[in-house]
Amino acid sequence: MNLDKAIDSYLSHLKIERNLSKNTIDAYSRDLSQFLQSDENLTEVEDVQDTHISVFMSQLNAEGLSARSVARKVSTIKGLYKFLRRLEITERNPTESVDSPKFGSKIPVTYNEQQIIDLLNAPPTSTLEGIRDRAMIELMYASGLRVSELVQLRQRALDLPSGICRVLGKGDKQRMVPIGEEALAAIETYVKTSRAKLLEKKGGPGCTPFLFVTRRGGPMTRQGFWKIIKKYAKVAGIDEELSPHKLRHSFATHLLTHGADLRIVQALLGHSDISTTQIYTHVAKEHLKKMHQDFHPRG
Repeated sequence: MNLDKAIDSYLSHLKIERNLSKNTIDAYSRDLSQFLQSDENLTEVEDVQDTHISVFMSQLNAEGLSARSVARKVSTIKGLYKFLRRLEITERNPTESVDSPKFGSKIPVTYNEQQIIDLLNAPPTSTLEGIRDRAMIELMYASGLRVSELVQLRQRALDLPSGICRVLGKGDKQRMVPIGEEALAAIETYVKTSRAKLLEKKGGPGCTPFLFVTRRGGPMTRQGFWKIIKKYAKVAGIDEELSPHKLRHSFATHLLTHGADLRIVQALLGHSDISTTQIYTHVAKEHLKKMHQDFHPRG
């Protein structure tokens, strides 16, 4: 089968049967066109050998393309041949022996402890929303919750006397997370002085089971909390683009910097694989190296 026709069939399949977006299909089309252009002798489906794909990868590397981008293009070619095999257009799959390039995980951006303190002090405790916002930020930094976990947290999930909250994470996995004294105090203040008043025009504190609420009577949204974080970042004088997830990164990094065991941090974050947690050890080690350089007389 002609390779151009095979690619057209594959792209039609992605559009009609898999309902992928136009931008995604355009990206796949560019990847496959670039592969064809890498060798003018590639005209038929059976022409492609694993060596052609390896040479294509080498060309991309020589052009300075990132490993992540090369891996994406190789994945596109793999997808094409899986499709052709499934339709029995070819019995061969030249991509089976080709390994995609490995690329490291992106190092998470974190904030130093003084920046976090400044952020925690930014919400005004003279307003109902300020008291709520302070409690949310305190809890997120103290527990390492994901934003989705924070805004969906129900009031009954808190065990304030024990300083523990039950969190429903990815895959509906439940974990127990300690809250910490500062966050605990901020939450108790919010529940006693702010939550009911925020809901008084919508039926009172029992009208919704969620812990963190708005005057509209429902839970805080991810987008709403994002806007709150950005607002207080300006108040705190944090120039970097602050996002809620960076509080989670900071939580993990600061724990490791102060000597926490990696397995404990993994459990607190709700990571199923410890390799996901290990990325934070790099940041913690860099911090310790800088501290040594800054304060040791021969650093």
